[in-house]
Amino acid sequence: MSLTSHVAELRKKHQTLSAQVEEAHRSPAADGLEIAKLKKQKLQLKEEISRLST
Repeated sequence: MSLTSHVAELRKKHQTLSAQVEEAHRSPAADGLEIAKLKKQKLQLKEEISRLST
């Protein structure tokens, strides 16, 4: 897997997590811990993307 395709895959995962976070925020039964976990994963992906892109 090339670096470019790896970064593209990470961006895709980041976008998926963003959608999950937004959906969880709209849900009345949203679990705060689950939202925090998703946000942490999203941040880790963003940091990795940034690190690989430089």
